Amino acid sequence: MPHRPRKALIIGAGIAGPVAAILLRRAGIESAVYEAWPYSKGIGGGLQIAPNGMHVMDEIGLAGELISRGSIAESFDFYSQDGRRLGSINRDMARRFGQPAVNVCRASLNEMLIDKAWCTCASLYFDKRLIKIEDRGDQPIIAYFADGTTAEGDFLIGADGVHSITRRQVVPDGPKPFNTGLIGFGGFVPHSALGGRAIGGRVETTFGQSGFFGYGYCSPDPKDGAMWWSTQPAHGMDAAMFRALDAQALKQHLRGFHQGWHDPIPGIIEAAENIVVTDTFDVATLPTWSRKRSLLIGDAAHATSPHAGQGASLALEDAMRLARLMQEGQELTATFQAFEAERRPRAEKIVAIARRNGNNKREFSAAGAWMRNQMIKLLLPLGSKSMDFMYAYDARAA
Repeated sequence: MPHRPRKALIIGAGIAGPVAAILLRRAGIESAVYEAWPYSKGIGGGLQIAPNGMHVMDEIGLAGELISRGSIAESFDFYSQDGRRLGSINRDMARRFGQPAVNVCRASLNEMLIDKAWCTCASLYFDKRLIKIEDRGDQPIIAYFADGTTAEGDFLIGADGVHSITRRQVVPDGPKPFNTGLIGFGGFVPHSALGGRAIGGRVETTFGQSGFFGYGYCSPDPKDGAMWWSTQPAHGMDAAMFRALDAQALKQHLRGFHQGWHDPIPGIIEAAENIVVTDTFDVATLPTWSRKRSLLIGDAAHATSPHAGQGASLALEDAMRLARLMQEGQELTATFQAFEAERRPRAEKIVAIARRNGNNKREFSAAGAWMRNQMIKLLLPLGSKSMDFMYAYDARAA
């Protein structure tokens, strides 16, 4: 009989890490999760968990809580800069795919996952920044942290995001995250900032001649329950440069960039506070996802830009599939190879789709923007059907 690992070291307490800990417990494997950042309940912007991700949330008993703390997305509607409707996708998701799409604050999602991991007796440690991994044959694998401490286990999972330190250990000379040349701004505003626009459960998004703007409810709290985001070409700036601006200068930049865009976009910008600015990276492909007893999952393996709305859901899928494969009790290398063989084609296809979608948010001439809008109106119904493979996937049954 092959040796069955009993303890996993998980690097990263974002989405994939805590869920992997929860599900590995069912395979009889204990987990210790190590997060580089201090514990915080107030980080991040809003995101969407698609039906494929909601199946995993249901599996760990959190689908109902996520829906109650978030907002079901009933459709994704597109507009031109002057407010003309271009079309709609992602209707009737619950009926078509067995779960709805749900908008939620990242902080709320993270709090739910951390609390659930604690309840399943996973150990979680914060302020633990990985610096190296030591993997010597039949000795325990050792993680070394910046504070001088170490941890030992039977194997290690790198769930530490797009800028993964684990990735540098697994693929030392591998490709670096690719900067897509787009910068994201975002945050939360009160429901009232939508100016009385009756969006219901719709997520409304707008293509400009340059850039993109979106908004929708992500919480029932009327004081801070609408999320918004602006995607813009970088034009030689990076997120750090924008973060160095004071709040008024940052808001003035958004006013100028979105000047003349349809309501309620100007009102959302005026109401915005605590604006988050991020560069947009992805990782299209890696030579391998594992090395010896270390495996990459989530954004560490296949970071996707936000333009397909699948980053969080892919991370949830990874955690589910890894736990199921671990339950089969194969030798560790075979399990890791099976996981990569199964997950890589789907993940890399979605990363490519997201990068392609991002190209529609770059700068166009007036004629180019008009042509793009016409193509969106014509092709949206066909394109929508071609995306069903993302939402129809159920990691529990794969």
